Amino acid sequence: MAYVNRTNAESGVNLLALRSHNAALVLDLLRTAGEGGISRLELAERTGLTPQAVSKITARLRADGLVAEAGRRASTGGKPRTVLRLVPEAGHAVGLHLDRDEVTVVLCDLTGAVVAERRVPLDLGAGAEAVVESAAGEVEALLAGAGVSVLGVGVALPGPLDHVRGVLHRVTGFPEWDGFPLRDALAGRLGVPVVVDKDTNAAALGIAVVGRESGIGKTGDVSPGPLESFAYLHLGTGLGAGLVIGGGVHRGARTGAGEFGHQVIQLDGPPCGCGNRGCIEALCLAAVDRGAVGEAARVLGVGAANLVGLLDIDLVLLGGRTVAAHEEAFVRGVGAVLEERARLEGVDDGAIPVRVAPGGARGVAEGAAQLLLAPLFGRGED
Repeated sequence: MAYVNRTNAESGVNLLALRSHNAALVLDLLRTAGEGGISRLELAERTGLTPQAVSKITARLRADGLVAEAGRRASTGGKPRTVLRLVPEAGHAVGLHLDRDEVTVVLCDLTGAVVAERRVPLDLGAGAEAVVESAAGEVEALLAGAGVSVLGVGVALPGPLDHVRGVLHRVTGFPEWDGFPLRDALAGRLGVPVVVDKDTNAAALGIAVVGRESGIGKTGDVSPGPLESFAYLHLGTGLGAGLVIGGGVHRGARTGAGEFGHQVIQLDGPPCGCGNRGCIEALCLAAVDRGAVGEAARVLGVGAANLVGLLDIDLVLLGGRTVAAHEEAFVRGVGAVLEERARLEGVDDGAIPVRVAPGGARGVAEGAAQLLLAPLFGRGED
């Protein structure tokens, strides 16, 4: 569904696109309301739409099976109001995380909740044909007997890549993937729509959609709504960043933003798989391999501090299997570097908070599913 700003209506916006945007507004409020639901009057008040427009939209959504009645609620006057709720099982999306050595597949309902999951080993260097067949087989195995309506498959994997066309570039350590049309290959194999993005962007999208509802906020803020400005740093078999600025994932003009791991911070440092020396990814992974987790955390902290200084973001979230194995050490080490930088710069309100990202081991796969789900709620792209 297209996202259309209300101010564009005065410029002759396409009416179908506007209706889609309005439906997305209503669906998003229904999603955040949860099982308790929300009344048509409340929907009108919170969207700025007329009660008549809300009635028409909800009628269409009910006819499509996306919305159902959730009972009645007492009003301050007149008859009780009918409360509506989203029907989570009315649609599903598959999230596929292709890591360098394993594949994770999840099936999510409309709320993003995981209803099924698979994880098996994978060799990303086995060749495109073998990887596509393996990934497609895991999706088919996940869906076998599920009997659900699937919107499509969101695929997340290491970059760089072209998010718009779904074409891979020279994935670090796997240059043979350069130019491979992964989106079209998987869509042709599975017969459903496919969206491809970097693992870090997918995870950041998932956090942006549900993060604050999960209790992730800047200073204990847990009010409903997306997080507006943060960096998600993913340290697993590689290192990358997902950037959310102004509530949306920042991909850049060529969808190449977030190649955080390949900033050079030591000119004579160890060689990196990207071809440079002294990249933060190479330094972090080398320290982890030596068992020097504290050193790896400080190196990651230097990169995080550079990012905070450059973008003035509100929050740093850490994820990935390497972080998951040493959560306290990484939060403490990265946080210490940010605190020292804030002290040196005389920042009055203290350092930017550092926290572990929600989602755990399947956070990227859940975010990949949001590549299909988020646009339904006005949170993503076509």
